[in-house]
Amino acid sequence: MPTRKLYYENAFTQTFQAAVLSCDAAGNGWDVVLDQTAFFPEGGGQTADTGRLGDAAVLDVHERGGLIRHRTDSPLPVGGTVEGQIDWPDRFRKMQNHSGEHIVSGIIHSRYGYENVGFHLGEGGCTVDFSGELTRAQLDEIEDAANAAVWADLPVTATFPPESELKALPYRSKLELTENVRIVTIPGIDICACCAPHVSSTGQIGLIKILDCMRHRGGIRLWMRSGRDALSDYRRRYEDTAALSALLNVPQEKIVPAGEKLLAQRDELKHQLTGLQRRQIEAQAAALEETPGSLALFVQGDDAAMRILANAGMEKCGGVCAVFSGRDGAYQFVMASRTADMRAFIKANGPALQARGGGQECMISGRCTATRADIETFFRTA
Repeated sequence: MPTRKLYYENAFTQTFQAAVLSCDAAGNGWDVVLDQTAFFPEGGGQTADTGRLGDAAVLDVHERGGLIRHRTDSPLPVGGTVEGQIDWPDRFRKMQNHSGEHIVSGIIHSRYGYENVGFHLGEGGCTVDFSGELTRAQLDEIEDAANAAVWADLPVTATFPPESELKALPYRSKLELTENVRIVTIPGIDICACCAPHVSSTGQIGLIKILDCMRHRGGIRLWMRSGRDALSDYRRRYEDTAALSALLNVPQEKIVPAGEKLLAQRDELKHQLTGLQRRQIEAQAAALEETPGSLALFVQGDDAAMRILANAGMEKCGGVCAVFSGRDGAYQFVMASRTADMRAFIKANGPALQARGGGQECMISGRCTATRADIETFFRTA
């Protein structure tokens, strides 16, 4: 006998009594089947409800063959009666988000004809995929229309229409459905096949916010939050903005220009630093003395600066001029020589130097994970 689904009869049911029909050990817990439940199982892109059955925590919920199985952290006595307690704050935020998604999807479908082709609702909001692309300006208009629907406090109803009525309904659905189709309706906004609990009126959503978007498989993916999740997101962003305002010592409304000024100053300082490093490298190159052996030089500079020093060094040494920049365990290098094939050199000596690289016969570059002491010892004794 299928489990009676109390969440279809009243989505606002928070506690209930049920008979325990079975309890089987499964994985890291127990699978409990009840005669009725208010726990919504994972499905339709939405994660399952959590809460408690008596003293046992409900960790997950799945439906298989009409039976809803509650994964608990401890067993329950078969044949007994248990009180179920839904984690209501989590359930209600999911209801807010899912109903908010229906509003946004319905508006996008009616205005642009795009289908909702992907949906996931978990912690902190949801992602929704659509079959066509939208601009940020269009998304702002959709967001305005969605919140207008929230403020209109429209009824949200869920029914199981008979097949004769179902054929005449212009409802949205990702799948071809023929029987026991549950239709969630928001008048003037959306008609959609859906298995999840919803709010009873749009005003209970409170707020809908489209946070971000990206192109995805020929369409667009939206990140959005509704209700309590939207409020939490705004609060976090406000706290971040206030903290950044304090760091920059500017009013919050001037953060962007202050940040742009700071970045411009950083870029100018980086340019000046690069110039100083280049001149230092050139001076270091000019000061190199001739040697019959190899050279191992350590600098702070970019690839171009390292090549300048390596080119100068290979003219002054009879072996290899190796230039390193970085720190122990994370060096970049440029090595050059007039007398040795550097590709053969790194192939033969790479393991000893913990180095990998490539390039031309006279010059190679790459990365090295050895310490400075080990590098200096190698080139002193090689």
